[in-house]
Amino acid sequence: MDRFLVRIGTKFRSQEGMELVQVAILIAIAVFLGLIFKEKIGKFVNNVFGDLLKADF
Repeated sequence: MDRFLVRIGTKFRSQEGMELVQVAILIAIAVFLGLIFKEKIGKFVNNVFGDLLKADF
């Protein structure tokens, strides 16, 4: 029974480590795309908030 629990704990830890690596990769991709499209994203955000400020609701 102890070996079974150790095996489950080892598998859980290795999966958790892979999830952290995947999250780190996704964050790096998001930052990279943000740097590439910085001007377009800035224009989009400015347009959206400008339209929201002009709207009467």
